[in-house]
Amino acid sequence: MFSNGYFHLKVLSRRPWIRVALFCFAAVVAALAASALGPFIPSSIASSIGSEAVDQILSILATSMLPVATFSLSTMVQAYGSATSNVTPRAVPLLLQDTRAQTALASFIGAFLYSVVGLIALKTDYYGQQGRVVVFAVTLVVMVLVVATLIRWIDTLSELGRVGTTIDLIEAAAGEALKRRAEMPYLGGRPWRPAPAGSEGVASRETGYVQHVDTRSLDAWAEKKGVEIHLAVVPGSFVHGGCPIAEVTGSLDEDDHAIVRRAFVVGDRRVYENDPRFGIIALSEVASRALSPAVNDPGTAIDVIGTLVRVLEIWATRDRSIAEEPDFPRLYVLGLTVEDLFEDGFTPIARDGAGLVEVGIRLQKALAALGRIGGPDFAPTAERHASLAIKRAQASGMISEDVEAITAAAGRS
Repeated sequence: MFSNGYFHLKVLSRRPWIRVALFCFAAVVAALAASALGPFIPSSIASSIGSEAVDQILSILATSMLPVATFSLSTMVQAYGSATSNVTPRAVPLLLQDTRAQTALASFIGAFLYSVVGLIALKTDYYGQQGRVVVFAVTLVVMVLVVATLIRWIDTLSELGRVGTTIDLIEAAAGEALKRRAEMPYLGGRPWRPAPAGSEGVASRETGYVQHVDTRSLDAWAEKKGVEIHLAVVPGSFVHGGCPIAEVTGSLDEDDHAIVRRAFVVGDRRVYENDPRFGIIALSEVASRALSPAVNDPGTAIDVIGTLVRVLEIWATRDRSIAEEPDFPRLYVLGLTVEDLFEDGFTPIARDGAGLVEVGIRLQKALAALGRIGGPDFAPTAERHASLAIKRAQASGMISEDVEAITAAAGRS
């Protein structure tokens, strides 16, 4: 696991304003660097190229890019609002991190700032005749980049905030988090076991969700101290002031408590980065909203069920020998359980879709498939959830023929 500093930097790099700020900085540099490059342009070229038209081109860019950027921003806001109401609010952070939308908005604002700075420099005769040639060339490049970005942006707008596209984003985030956890099933440590008698507990002083645990620094500190650490929480766990987050074998002073606490990043909300269950919960929420009477879209729920099978297949086919060689042998960490994954993903769908035969059939096929893919680890849990789904269908008042169809589907995938 990477350090807390890297985690915070990674989260910050995904904020939309970072990319916009970088593009604006590059635009100002490009606009002002022409003066330094001007002396390298031969006078004969400067007199033969129609660089006098550069101010008109910059004026066109300045007057067009700001409205385009404003329109793009309003469209993104509408798409985020649509995703909040039609998909799930938990998907909005993924939409905000979409590099295509960030790049488009940053390109338009950067082009606007470049043209404004360029016009100001031209009016003050900052460039000179040779520098104007450089500005002319750079402006042509900027125009080509803007047109290419507009073309890509048109394609992005056709998908931004759509249910299917948002499901794909959640699937990618959940899949990546599950792959990382499959590579480090216990965050690089050993399987959790109760701390021995006499261990000292470390309590949280914050309230919120654990977003990241710096297991590398914890293991290094434990080795230096000659102790072992039994983590009571993992990313995704909710903690509060006084909640135990770890138990350490040995006696600790206040500085030691502070060192252990600093390894845990606690925030207001769960994040997808190190929390595979959060991605699965978000997918389940999409299906639940689709099955609500207000939306009544069982097709989306069926799509989510197939998506959950693909995501959970990552965990079912993981290399189980990885856990035998821990990177951080002094840490004992809670692992993911198959029951938790199934509970997060399928229980809400089975509950909300209990009265729909098509959802029930698809759910039974998905559970049967996972039971075969996951083998002994998955089969008992899949069978239990299949049985519960049938009971819910029976309790919903479904006619016997539909219940029989769902029961028959339990043996097919």
